[in-house]
Amino acid sequence: MMMVRCYLGPSSIEGLGVFCHDDITRGDKVWRFDRMLDLSFPETKLENVERHVCDFLEHYSYPDPRRIGYRVLECDEGRFMNHSMYPNLDFSDGVWGIAVTDIPAGSELTRDYADFQTGEIVMQPPRHRVSTALLRSDMVLN
Repeated sequence: MMMVRCYLGPSSIEGLGVFCHDDITRGDKVWRFDRMLDLSFPETKLENVERHVCDFLEHYSYPDPRRIGYRVLECDEGRFMNHSMYPNLDFSDGVWGIAVTDIPAGSELTRDYADFQTGEIVMQPPRHRVSTALLRSDMVLN
């Protein structure tokens, strides 16, 4: 669950990304696993759902670093967080996402997928078409 105000926007990394609404200070807790809002489910469940649901879950969930054989599906914008080899958030403990640097408002929040995934990191094709032409320059974010 995102613990800071954030929004989705076009990402130079891939499709949509998560951007912080306000400045974040190094060491701030930006994300945490919340049992009420973030789902941890057995990987075997992927075998029993329709193909389009499986595609969604495979794209937006990731191996649960706290429970072997389980995956995490985040309930909010966090599921759109993109990978970076030089992320501005550290998720290595599996419970918290902590800022590793000061992050100015309007910056994309990133994580290293290696914090929860072993082996080669394979990027899946985007599920969303994002056009910057659809964004109005006078749009105000609350």
